[in-house]
Amino acid sequence: MQATTTTPLFAAELTPNRSLSRRSANLLVVLTVLLTTLASMMLLETGIWFILGAMALDLVAIGVVLFSALRRSRQRELVTLWTDGLEVLVTDGAGEKTLRRFDPKSVRLLLERDSNEKTTAIHLRAEAEQVEIASFLSLDDRSTFARAFGTALRKARA
Repeated sequence: MQATTTTPLFAAELTPNRSLSRRSANLLVVLTVLLTTLASMMLLETGIWFILGAMALDLVAIGVVLFSALRRSRQRELVTLWTDGLEVLVTDGAGEKTLRRFDPKSVRLLLERDSNEKTTAIHLRAEAEQVEIASFLSLDDRSTFARAFGTALRKARA
């Protein structure tokens, strides 16, 4: 990566909506285990093993959902635009980073819209490569981002 001393025209760090923080997830796990343990102790006395098995399956399902929510919350996209370059740094759920560089004068901003004119997808196309950005944002956030990014891209081309 090259060091840049100029201020970018546009810079945005995109993160998924409504993902649990580590603190919230830990609190949820502690409360779930506590409540399940208390209920299990009461059921052990009555000998209802089927309900205990169902509770164990519920705990596993909650764990899987929490794991996937926390994994999704690690996704990031850093979009930085200068007059002479555009960088998109994508960090996936596993923490792997992918950097793509584009020339702002040759890159095309392609927007897919639904019948209500909401932006459903944002693509950057340069020569043979096409990259989708901001795929995890809500429709409203994606539309707002596309509007701001499109304005900045026009300024970079001028």
